[in-house]
Amino acid sequence: MKSSTAVATSAVKNPKRRRPFLSRWNAPIAGYLFISPWLIGFFCLTAYPLFLSLYYSFTNYTLMEPINWIGLKNYDLIFNSDPKFVQSVKVTFMYVLASVPLKLIFALLVAMILNRAIKGITFYRTAIYFPSLIGGSIAVSLLWRNIFGVDGVFNKIIAVFGIAGKGWITNPDTALGTLVLLSVWQFGSTMVIFLAGLKQIPSDLYEASGVDGANKFVQFFKITLPMLSPIMYFNLIMAVINSFQMFTSAFVITNGGPMNSTYVYALYLYERAFSRYQLGYSSALAWIMLVMIVAATLIIAGTSKYWVFYEETGGKKRK
Repeated sequence: MKSSTAVATSAVKNPKRRRPFLSRWNAPIAGYLFISPWLIGFFCLTAYPLFLSLYYSFTNYTLMEPINWIGLKNYDLIFNSDPKFVQSVKVTFMYVLASVPLKLIFALLVAMILNRAIKGITFYRTAIYFPSLIGGSIAVSLLWRNIFGVDGVFNKIIAVFGIAGKGWITNPDTALGTLVLLSVWQFGSTMVIFLAGLKQIPSDLYEASGVDGANKFVQFFKITLPMLSPIMYFNLIMAVINSFQMFTSAFVITNGGPMNSTYVYALYLYERAFSRYQLGYSSALAWIMLVMIVAATLIIAGTSKYWVFYEETGGKKRK
């Protein structure tokens, strides 16, 4: 009798609480409702077009004819009967190999300069970063075309030093170089990330190495670069991905010319899709570009264990 009374009393004192309708455990649908805008955008604007383009790459889809399944014929034509594909891949790799290292080096150099505690440094950082906000626009590409034209500002500057100018954009030997310079000029985002990484390096390391007699050159290669290697790894991957997809400057400044010297891969894909309306063929080109980007990223990731260093905590590398 006593035990039953105690149970009843306990039940009265500690009534069972009702969980809210949208609690985390009873109604996990709440979380999906909160992220539903992103999910809708992802499936409708990313996943669906992605897999649809994969399907189109195995068809002869154009805007003028019905869709017919042709299997691997598009890929066979691309690899065996398309000289422009080879040219565009060659130009794209040349652009990537030239622009990515220069951009990273220049961004790191500027970041190290802006990492100093001098008067007005905030203004200088903002002023240097600001052009990168509009660096990929059509207006800047048009301005760049005028700067390196025959009567452009660049030729007028070098004329002061007695150097004869030329049409840098219309010359096959220098046209791609002007696009590389434009890419290097768009270093703002990369520089900001490097600057954030530099601020995370403990100053004690430089002070201790200075006591041991290390100069600035040794400190840069023994302290700065190893401590910045994870940041360098991230910037390298992002720069490679963006360089493979470069389109605006090549389209506006040179339109692939002269003599296809700036005929990058994205420009060729655009021409096949929106000039010739060969959407099935261009879809195959797009998936080949994806494979190239993934392969480049995997190569960088595979070699990162040899040059990317992480801070060690408790005898283990921090992942």
